[in-house]
Amino acid sequence: MAEIIQRDGTWAFDGSTVRITPGLHRSVPLLRQTYGEISVPLEAVSGVVYAPERKRGRLRLRLREGADPLLQATGGRLPDTADPYSLTVDIDRSGVAEYVAEEIRRALLLDQIPKEPAKTYLLAGPPVPVSVRSSDGTVSFDGTQVRIDWADTSDRVKRATGPRIIALGDLLQVEWLPNSGHQDGFLRFVTHEAVFSKLPPEKDPYALDLWGSTRRDLLTALVATAVTARLPHPSTRTGEYADGPRPAPVVPRQSDHHDVLLRRLRELGQLHRDGVLTDEEFTRTKAAVLRGF
Repeated sequence: MAEIIQRDGTWAFDGSTVRITPGLHRSVPLLRQTYGEISVPLEAVSGVVYAPERKRGRLRLRLREGADPLLQATGGRLPDTADPYSLTVDIDRSGVAEYVAEEIRRALLLDQIPKEPAKTYLLAGPPVPVSVRSSDGTVSFDGTQVRIDWADTSDRVKRATGPRIIALGDLLQVEWLPNSGHQDGFLRFVTHEAVFSKLPPEKDPYALDLWGSTRRDLLTALVATAVTARLPHPSTRTGEYADGPRPAPVVPRQSDHHDVLLRRLRELGQLHRDGVLTDEEFTRTKAAVLRGF
């Protein structure tokens, strides 16, 4: 057993699995504490690096492309401190960190783990149900459907449409961008119906606009990951792997595109007639819908 225990967390490698447990210190980001222990099978690992610095070093685990739904959902946008595959190491423990890294490298070599992208998720992602309260509302996922309950501060159009419930079968993908504190983020659920819509997050009834607590809004990555883990693996949808092309994504027909546009406009018109939207709000939102299509 190769193990290193630090204030930032603990890594333990038994020859087949790297168990990563977040530290309990207040400096450890809420996302990592909430996610909890992660078991990384050796077959999901592509490499490991230890980089010593003047006061502290950093141990990093590299995963194979497509192996982890968390990395797939966040697209490399997680802040360094929130990355569960990175461990801050005190300089006097550099020798232990080097030993752990070398043991993982040796196992990768002995087991001949390929570096090619994985064709299925090798990590499970967070358990469900999972629910997160963000600046724009509360988003929940129970394994079969997503539910968004809007906050009092959400846009009037969103609040007027009521809770948004999205079946897993209606989803094409999840898009996530963190709230950096300087720039708003979003969590968007791309459905067959809304695939052409490009409304801004604050107006999009399929998106959460992340503008409040950076620490709290970062937790929406848990929902994004849980949903992503249950969608078709990207190897079946887009791009190319080293051993050949992947099937192209399914794009709705132009007639479907037109039907969605008409339905959205009818919904807006009804909200306007019911007095939920003012003339100015109706005109502005209608223009945004038309631009999005």
